[in-house]
Amino acid sequence: MDVSPVLRLLATRRLAKLNRMDPVETQQRTLLGLVGRAAETRFGRDHDFANIRSVADFQARVPIRQFEDLWADYYKASWPILDNVSWPGRIPFFAKTSGTTTGRTKYIPITREIIKSNERTGFDLMTYHMTQTPGSRPLAGKSFIIGGSTHLDEVAPGIFAGDVSGINTKLTPFWVKNRIFPTPELALIGDWDKKLDALATRAIDMRITMMSGMCNWLLVMLDRVRELRMARGPFSGPTFPDLQLLIHGGVPMDLYRERFKVHLDGAKVDARELYPTSEGFIACADRGPGEGLRMMLDNQLFLEFVPLSDIESKNPVRHWAATIEPNVDYGLALSNNAGLFGYMLGDVVRFVDTKIPRFLIMGRISQKLSPFGEHLIAAEIEEAMQSAARTLGFALAEYTVGPVLPAVAGGTGYHVYIIEPGQPIAGDREAFGRRIAEHVDKVLRDINYDYDSERTGDRGVGIPRIRWAEPGAFAGWMRAMNKLGGQNKVPRVTPKADRFAAMAAALGVPLDAEADPARVQRGPVA
Repeated sequence: MDVSPVLRLLATRRLAKLNRMDPVETQQRTLLGLVGRAAETRFGRDHDFANIRSVADFQARVPIRQFEDLWADYYKASWPILDNVSWPGRIPFFAKTSGTTTGRTKYIPITREIIKSNERTGFDLMTYHMTQTPGSRPLAGKSFIIGGSTHLDEVAPGIFAGDVSGINTKLTPFWVKNRIFPTPELALIGDWDKKLDALATRAIDMRITMMSGMCNWLLVMLDRVRELRMARGPFSGPTFPDLQLLIHGGVPMDLYRERFKVHLDGAKVDARELYPTSEGFIACADRGPGEGLRMMLDNQLFLEFVPLSDIESKNPVRHWAATIEPNVDYGLALSNNAGLFGYMLGDVVRFVDTKIPRFLIMGRISQKLSPFGEHLIAAEIEEAMQSAARTLGFALAEYTVGPVLPAVAGGTGYHVYIIEPGQPIAGDREAFGRRIAEHVDKVLRDINYDYDSERTGDRGVGIPRIRWAEPGAFAGWMRAMNKLGGQNKVPRVTPKADRFAAMAAALGVPLDAEADPARVQRGPVA
């Protein structure tokens, strides 16, 4: 049964409510509601939640914390049984995550309340889709969700830990499950390659009207389905001809847009970005690409924003909906209905609108490249790579960049971009790589004063180098890291030289500075 008409009616009502919403009043009410719920927890008593009456009261009592601080001060001693520690009752689930740049494992508390909040964010994304594409019927077929493993470990009686995909699957209402693909049995497959083949083989004959996942894993699945279609005989047109809504998140779509065209051209597909994290679904696209993601105001997340210029301070300036400014890079902190308060998420955002708060995701706080004083952020690197791909006409499957330090005293270090092309490079790959390096270098010099200064005369950092990874190299690396599928992604920036060298070795890419004929020996780095 297609319930799209009912969804459209509900979406119209929800949109009217969203348009009446006052961001400042709604966010303050959200915070006070969270504080009130947690007032009698150990964390709430420690921070005098009972006497918090405003955002200013909260910020005066609750410092910004990293996960490691919360773990050491509140979670570690009694984990996995957290009873009334920072949220009332017992925490039933933990999303197990580990960063690809740090390798540290984190257990993010998940409650049934936060899963419901995430569902509301998903409904808001559907609201924008349904009200802006009147003829769409996204619920007329199956919703294909490209997630991680749904296996959960029972770490204590009735307490489970694993990929957030598994937690979502466990709590999916029975009346929704028959609309979702894959089935629970297929979703449980832990081996990504086996899962890929099993899902693609079954999906090829389904009426898929909606897909969701991270861009890189969506493309892997779409590529595999298309291969199977081609194996049946000559085939042209969209990979899923009935697809109407593509929900993507986690990494920017711009770099993958050309690769998506082969799968989407010929179908009327609305692609919308969602900002999902283990700690909560934070924003979604209510407009077109590049116009910012609309901040969720009433889904039990209170958001704070710390200017990057103040991020290392012991008492940083903390903005919220009442004080945010456009075109400022902020580190994002949140408080949620799973007991995280003043929690530094690690992402960087930049507002394009403050009246109805919309922002762009600029990267990660940790993803900065500055071993030579160049102070590049991930968003600038992404912009340069997107410009190179557009201008020089090539597609990327994946890439990462990191530093190569001088091999000898007085030498000049440089950045290496390891690129896995999305299609074969015609002609001389090394010559083409030099063209990419020159283009990236020029864009970065134009947009970043510090980089330009360090590049002047090659005094601080040499011109970047391009190294080519073979097809499937990054997937192999992710497989070795046990990070295939789900919300896992290749780090665009690997800032530490030793970790970058280890990653390059695992990818089969040489970084030997001495063997590089383009290397320039110079005096001491300024």
